Amino acid sequence: MANLKGKVAVVTGASKGIGAAIARALAEAGAAVTVNYASSKEGADRVVADIKSKGGKAISVKGSVAKREDIKNIFAETKNAFGQVDILVNNAGVYLFQPLEAVTEEEFHRQFDTNVLGTILAAQEAAKYFGPEGGSIINVSSVASQSSLQGTVVYASTKAAVDTVTRVLAAELGPRKIRVNTLAPGLVETEGVHTLGVIGTDFEKTVVAETPLGRVGQPDDIAKVAVFLASDEAGWITGDRLTVSGGSR
Repeated sequence: MANLKGKVAVVTGASKGIGAAIARALAEAGAAVTVNYASSKEGADRVVADIKSKGGKAISVKGSVAKREDIKNIFAETKNAFGQVDILVNNAGVYLFQPLEAVTEEEFHRQFDTNVLGTILAAQEAAKYFGPEGGSIINVSSVASQSSLQGTVVYASTKAAVDTVTRVLAAELGPRKIRVNTLAPGLVETEGVHTLGVIGTDFEKTVVAETPLGRVGQPDDIAKVAVFLASDEAGWITGDRLTVSGGSR
């Protein structure tokens, strides 16, 4: 596993699912981790407890990535606890799948404010904290950004925007040794996916049938790649989009 000893990471939306798995994996690789959450304090505290039980360092900080003041507080608390920031994982995201006729202005802004504005605001703040050695920003997108799945017009658009944010910021921040990359998972078995009732449906069976590796992804599948992108082993990778989906598109 990549060595992140001495590094400090902020993971947004890390109280459950992919974010929680990434936070744990970064800690196992040696990083001190800030576990950000918007509403599930219990979940965030559980992730922190898991990390500490294995000898790692972690804190939980509440905040909505869609609010600039909350973002500022997340990074200030991280600096206060660990002295620096080296890695940002923009994982926080919301979604709702619905047909075109059901889309509302409120839902559009809810998803874009968190998924896109939140990604930009967090990257903006992280860049202020990264030192002269630079840093790594990992934006979590989705295979949906390049698919034509019905009912995802708003969500897929937010993730396509995240892909673009990555390319633009990689070029803009590269001279400061700040790398910016995208992780694009396919269907991953998370609490949210269970809540939506996807597991066990014909949709899940179709996805598995169209996935060369023959299964639904697990949060740890994504977390391992995040650790790589955060590490010096990925030091010559920026502006890229890594699809982590078992081969499904």
